[in-house]
Amino acid sequence: MDRPTNFHENRWLGDKRSQVVYDLDAVEDESVIAELLEAETFICFGPDTLAEARNRGYRHREI
Repeated sequence: MDRPTNFHENRWLGDKRSQVVYDLDAVEDESVIAELLEAETFICFGPDTLAEARNRGYRHREI
């Protein structure tokens, strides 16, 4: 999957509704990310790491 334009430098994208974080490098079902961007309920992390996402209460889910 190509990364969304606004997130070309980010790897981890979180869903504020479910507290789930997605790895944009490993996405197989692009519709999940498209729906997340359409709903505008996403968050990116700084630093852009899984550890930082977990620090904020997000859990990793592969799609």
